[in-house]
Amino acid sequence: MNKPFAITLDVGSSLLNKTGSWRTERPVYLDRLPPCNNACPAGENIQAWLYHAEEGRYEQAWREIMKNNPFPAVMGRVCYHPCEKACNRVHLDDAVGINSVERFLGDQALREGWQVAPGKDTGKRVMVVGAGPAGLACAYHLRCAGHQVTVYEASAQAGGMVRYGIPKYRMPREKLKAEIRRIEEMGVEIVLNTRIDDIQGFKQANGFDAVFLAIGAQQPKRVEIPSDESIQQLDAVGLLRAIEEEEHVALRGRVVVYGGGNTAIDVARSAIRMGATQVTLLVYEARKKMPAHEMEIAEALEEGVDILPLRAIREIRDGSLKLEQMVDGEGQWPQASGQFENFQADLVVQALGQQVETDLLQGLIGVHIEGDALQVDV
Repeated sequence: MNKPFAITLDVGSSLLNKTGSWRTERPVYLDRLPPCNNACPAGENIQAWLYHAEEGRYEQAWREIMKNNPFPAVMGRVCYHPCEKACNRVHLDDAVGINSVERFLGDQALREGWQVAPGKDTGKRVMVVGAGPAGLACAYHLRCAGHQVTVYEASAQAGGMVRYGIPKYRMPREKLKAEIRRIEEMGVEIVLNTRIDDIQGFKQANGFDAVFLAIGAQQPKRVEIPSDESIQQLDAVGLLRAIEEEEHVALRGRVVVYGGGNTAIDVARSAIRMGATQVTLLVYEARKKMPAHEMEIAEALEEGVDILPLRAIREIRDGSLKLEQMVDGEGQWPQASGQFENFQADLVVQALGQQVETDLLQGLIGVHIEGDALQVDV
């Protein structure tokens, strides 16, 4: 095409500008979250506290984290840090070690005894059901706002699935206890060994102004496998809880963990530590589609866990598992191949996910349950 004098590039839409001026075509600056912040499930202002940490202002960095997340020592150990995967530095060399810095700041706060002051008293009382990470985080933020908070927990210890679902080798209990204790020292009351079955009645009888439900997803999902009971079968949630409560659990011989998620990995690695001679993950999906975090998978393999992908347990008879080999098709779920094999085992642990116990929610005003979906009127 013919170009105006001294113009060597295609002018495109500037032909519509009869004056020849380019001043109307200028960059538009958008104020958006940094990619690390945007990827953080806790909504932390990561670049802000990293800046303080880089300058050596560790307490200020910690307090910036605490605006959003009251468990930096915990999250610095168990979070899978999607922030680092989103970090812009990945395109240059390597991601900033955000998770490691958070862990350092969380531990430093415990060493120094840093505290958070509660907000000015509002006179409002809130009841929190469940002392897991969600319930305790809610209690913390409510206390920061000045409300009186009582947390009711059915178990003997606070912590929820962080305590009862994550093994000690991943989450040292003294760190968890210390961060929970800090919340209690703000004035949050935690009542243990107390199950609330009638939420509405309990709220009214005790004069609470509001209720926050944080009961978690602690019910195991299971598949019914035809079996002659020649091989013991357990579920991952119950097994990890039993290990935490130091009940007698025999994980010896050949242990099969049925599932490919992070909980399945935790069970398999726990079995290795408890003396199992052989630990095998039977995974329904293809290896590359396992829902477990890649880092967890790599560590399990390094510790001696075997992984058999694209397998489904169809039957348990005479101390043997009848496995069907699956085909990784184009669809979401693998397809049955019709080819079978036998696999010897002494124990099978189902680790196929968890679900919410909805009985507690039945009859609540403004709460509607349809299958696995929970709808709340606001």
